[in-house]
Amino acid sequence: MIDTVPLESAIMFAVAAVFAGSGAWLLWQLRVPQGPARVYVYRMVGIMALSGGVVLAMSAWAMWRWSLET
Repeated sequence: MIDTVPLESAIMFAVAAVFAGSGAWLLWQLRVPQGPARVYVYRMVGIMALSGGVVLAMSAWAMWRWSLET
C-alpha cells in the first residue's frame, strides 16, 4: 500500500530538492578553472547547500513516517 505524503512533508521534500540541486550545480561548476575567491565560495556554499538538502530530506522522510503512526 502506498501512503500519501502530507503537504508539510511534500513541501520539505521540494525545498530539499532545490537546496541539493543548487549545491550540486555549484560543485559541478568547479570543473572549470576559476579564481580563488569563486572556488572558495562555490565550494563552501555548494557543500552547505547539498548537505542541507540531504538533512532536510531525511527530516521530511522522518516526519512523513511519524505522521503514519497516528
